[in-house]
Amino acid sequence: MKVGLVGLGKLGMPVALALSLKGHDVMGYDVDPERMRKDVFPYLEQGPNGEPSIEPLLRESDLRFGSLAEVVGHAELIFVAVQTPHDPMYEGVTRLPAERVDFDYRYLESAIAALAAEIEALGEDRVVVIISTVLPGTIRREIAPLVTNRMRLGYNPFFIAMGTTVSDFLDPEFVLFGTRDAEAAATARELYRTIHDRPFVETTIDNAELIKVAYNTFITMKVCFANTVMEICHKLDGCDVDQVTDALSHATDRLLSPKYLRGGMGDGGACHPRDNIALSWLARQLDLSYDWFEGVMIARERQTDWLADLVAQHHGRRGYSHQRVGIYGRAFKEATNLTVGSPAMLLANLLGERGFEVELYDPYVDSGPCPFDEAGVYVVATKHAEFGRPDWPFPPGSVVIDPWRYVPARADVEVIPIGIGTGTGVAYGDAQQMVRIPNAPPAGQEASASQDGRRDGGQEEAASDGRRAAGDRRAVLDEA
Repeated sequence: MKVGLVGLGKLGMPVALALSLKGHDVMGYDVDPERMRKDVFPYLEQGPNGEPSIEPLLRESDLRFGSLAEVVGHAELIFVAVQTPHDPMYEGVTRLPAERVDFDYRYLESAIAALAAEIEALGEDRVVVIISTVLPGTIRREIAPLVTNRMRLGYNPFFIAMGTTVSDFLDPEFVLFGTRDAEAAATARELYRTIHDRPFVETTIDNAELIKVAYNTFITMKVCFANTVMEICHKLDGCDVDQVTDALSHATDRLLSPKYLRGGMGDGGACHPRDNIALSWLARQLDLSYDWFEGVMIARERQTDWLADLVAQHHGRRGYSHQRVGIYGRAFKEATNLTVGSPAMLLANLLGERGFEVELYDPYVDSGPCPFDEAGVYVVATKHAEFGRPDWPFPPGSVVIDPWRYVPARADVEVIPIGIGTGTGVAYGDAQQMVRIPNAPPAGQEASASQDGRRDGGQEEAASDGRRAAGDRRAVLDEA
């Protein structure tokens, strides 16, 4: 089939390549001419067979580019992958703002208006399928008034993960298609038959809009739940979060799939945090009885606050003379260079609030060597495979906090696997909570470690009480 792609960013270009690899005649267009090239792609994307980069496949592909008019003249079906951005303050790398806003649809509206004009000038019908993420009701309210008689409109959001876009598109769980026009749905169904045999779920456009963002926020909910279990396991003797979530993962009938049900850092990326915040805006617009989406984002933030408290506790316990903390990872997940919505960045900001000087290093983002060379507290925030190697050069004498539990124990550093309630107990605070510290210091240092632990635990409890009070004040202001 002759296919067009309008928008060649981190989603559009990999999809254009995937369609081309399946033998379709694909022509792409982007308002930024720099994106209309096959020699380089700025984002780390794996190929369909696990290739480390899609760049060689792009260079060898039959994918071509043209003007918007040429794409309209060429294609039977045109996918629109134009951004619907949020302000950076709504990406999930800072504390949750009190204000909520919808996505910015100006770029999508402009693209649809330009497409409509070109289709009318051509004088032939064209199927136009939007794949951009929008809130429910957006296409009916913002896009439908721009649609002309010759534009056969459909809505087909994808369920893919950045970094594996090509393989996720070629082998999805299902295809979701919001139907306004029967011809558009039939053409899309015909296209997908050439790619895979997965279910083609057809519904209204409003339903499809809601299904897409509900899917994304469900993932955030699973991550937050798993991280809650991780915190419980970290604070209870004898519990191991991986054994708990492994057992829950067998409940595939009532608890769905085991994916995303692992303790670690918070959810991130270009979609999930911002989708939850936008849905929180919608919850206020609809006067929902409970803003579930705000609750999920608050849970994500407070879980990261807890990790920051652990950093402060172990920094004080070890008595480091400086206030520097290192974070391994900037990217929102392993094996990618995308940092948007990264929980590592959120942790860095929360540590900065506590007065720490924070430095981050990510081998997929930073070009130079790792700058960490002094003993201190470090957090492995992004689960890159490199950080889990037995020979990764953590500075000797350091504390390495590992929310993923994949850094092997070693003699030269103290590794703290988060979510495993075993090891040497350090009682602290009025509630006598138990913090487990594997690879504890030698026996001669245990007493001072316990004293430091009690002192830091009290500070941690006070800091948490302060944050709760601040949160209560914000809630009062919001209600006012």
